[in-house]
Amino acid sequence: MYYWVGATSSDYAGTPPQPRSGHSAVNIGKSKVVVFGGLVDKKFLSDILVYDIEAKLWYKPECTGSDSDGHVGPSPRAFHVAVSIDCHMFIFGGRSGGQRLGDFWVLDTDIWQWSELSGFGDLPSPRDFSAASSIGNRKIVMYGGWDGKRWLSDVYVLDTISLEWTELSVSGTLPQPRCGHTATMVEKRLLVYGGRGGGGPIMGDLWALKGLIDEENETPGWTQLKLPGQAPSPRCGQTVTNAGHYLLMFGGHGTGGWLSRYDIYYNDCIVLDRVSAQWKRLSIGNEPPPARAYHSMTAIGSRYLLIGGFDGKSTYGEPWWLVPQDDPIANRVTASPPRNIPESNDAASLNGNFQPQFKENETDKFPLSELQQRLQISVSQSNSNLPIVNELEDKELLELASRLAGENVSASSPAIEELRGHWKQAEPNMIKLKELGPLLRDYQRLIHRLHLGTSASEEQPGFDEHVMHRFYHVKNVSQLRMDDIPKLLAEYKQIPVLN
Repeated sequence: MYYWVGATSSDYAGTPPQPRSGHSAVNIGKSKVVVFGGLVDKKFLSDILVYDIEAKLWYKPECTGSDSDGHVGPSPRAFHVAVSIDCHMFIFGGRSGGQRLGDFWVLDTDIWQWSELSGFGDLPSPRDFSAASSIGNRKIVMYGGWDGKRWLSDVYVLDTISLEWTELSVSGTLPQPRCGHTATMVEKRLLVYGGRGGGGPIMGDLWALKGLIDEENETPGWTQLKLPGQAPSPRCGQTVTNAGHYLLMFGGHGTGGWLSRYDIYYNDCIVLDRVSAQWKRLSIGNEPPPARAYHSMTAIGSRYLLIGGFDGKSTYGEPWWLVPQDDPIANRVTASPPRNIPESNDAASLNGNFQPQFKENETDKFPLSELQQRLQISVSQSNSNLPIVNELEDKELLELASRLAGENVSASSPAIEELRGHWKQAEPNMIKLKELGPLLRDYQRLIHRLHLGTSASEEQPGFDEHVMHRFYHVKNVSQLRMDDIPKLLAEYKQIPVLN
């Protein structure tokens, strides 16, 4: 079992990277992670940020090494390739504005010095959205990309000692040209998954390229792999992180326009088990971070560090950890977790599994009535005249309490208080859509009893009518906006318990 945990200032010193997508993050041995470039609000970045694993410290190194214009290091860019060999990080290509780049750089992370290598031999053509991986501790293989006019299917191998690029001649059946894919070296094969291909479709195919190891003396060739198990949906912009005997895929986006807000973005974790050669779903014990693509995911020991990404509208900045259940920071989400309410057997899948995600500037004016219509979910609105019904008459409240308790309950049952305890512990993204009607009515019912139903002298200490009346006159949940739900839940938690 793994858990997603939002990183906090207690996890490290220093300032983590600002929001970005299309950046790179590479491991330099087991000592550090180096983040470079990216894009935020149409601004391309060229900064370097380093996470020192042992010191648990984010910092910005003072780099040297200029290009012909006097700029230290590569020009601002995103969607480039970055691969580490020993203490060196190699950068090729990417995009800056509407321009595809074809320059070639290396950063020595021992002395933090950039060197431009664009003048060494024949380089691959300019491109972005390519993918690359190291071959052992000397070579790098790069496949595909987009040059602004066409999708590419060429394979280049870089010798990091001689600094020579060689285009690999591959015979036989070839994958469709593509960009936005992943390329991961696994022992003697380069595994390529997904991406956007010629003609525009997003793909979900897996290919293996042989002939990259000199000692094997194999003729280079592609083989399409069709593995058993729960294969990922077609996508591009995902990450694949190599971690021991399995590869971990996270995120990406599916069908829709290129970087369009109408694309389907993912936040699932799929494992390619190298031992059993099959796809599996990683067992996750809590809600994942918001769906995204063009993020980075690096392995740090048994942990994974997620940085940035883009969901068609928002660019993310808050780092996340994905950790095994025995990791100490997993206790933040596993200590006394609120219990999920089991769904009835006849509930529609969307009714039970939809978990609204609240993102600033995305949901402020998104009405629940529109959400219900899109999901075709009927939510009780039986509050039109604001009758304050008791628990016995609130059938939906009793049904939720029964599911939580696993038995039929009455209005006086302790299960109702257990349901209230569940709500008082819950985070906004844990509240299911079907719970909102009963939650709103219970909020109004408790306020009526604790405040309006008592004289001023009997008011409960700490009860602030200016705060607690905000949603009292809301007739039904369809009048709420999505950003009202965290506020409603916060006020609900402030209502004192009536003894």
